[in-house]
Amino acid sequence: MALCVDAALAAQVPASADALFARREDPVAARQAADQYLSHHRASPQDFVGAWKLARVSYFMGTQGPAGDRRMWLETGLAAANDAIALNQARPEGHFWLAANMGALAESYGLRQGLKYRTRIRQALERVLAIDPAFMEGSADRALGRWYHKVPGLFGGSAAKAEQHLRKSLTYNPQSTVSLFFLAELYADEGRPEEARRLLQQVLETPVHKEWAAEDRAYKAQALERLRSLSSRR
Repeated sequence: MALCVDAALAAQVPASADALFARREDPVAARQAADQYLSHHRASPQDFVGAWKLARVSYFMGTQGPAGDRRMWLETGLAAANDAIALNQARPEGHFWLAANMGALAESYGLRQGLKYRTRIRQALERVLAIDPAFMEGSADRALGRWYHKVPGLFGGSAAKAEQHLRKSLTYNPQSTVSLFFLAELYADEGRPEEARRLLQQVLETPVHKEWAAEDRAYKAQALERLRSLSSRR
């Protein structure tokens, strides 16, 4: 049962933090947004919206912020996501950002240590699918596709399931830079370089998403690097 009313609490999140988060490509704005969300969460721990927004900005800082601070922010995001779930487990935000922060944290520890998080990550994403499969343009399917790609087969990974989930995510937004990039990486790793190159080129040509411009530009940069690498192997 939810412990709060989202609409009532949304107004409590500082508008300045949201504005700063919108400018997160500027490292100073990103850090200021993170600090404001963190201060708000400490002052208003019963605010569901504040909790998941802290988890969201923490994921950004934990993946694109200063290298020395990344793990700290991912731990902060993990705690905030758990708080959001405790406040309202019927909403997808807490579950999704839990999986995102935990997945990035697992990658930071490397394969052997990171595998300990695999079951909880998958369960959180499956919970998002059960609540709202269209959440954030199929983000749960996108992340599950990545999960099935990166987890070894011995521990539940599957290239076929990875492709299935990634293709499903593209039904919500066929121009999703992230979904296209993840699918291209899957194809490259599966020995399908021509298909991978086609998708990477599509990533470069896809318009930047207005809400997720910072993330899109980061994946476009990765796509260009990967495309050059694949082309040099011809």
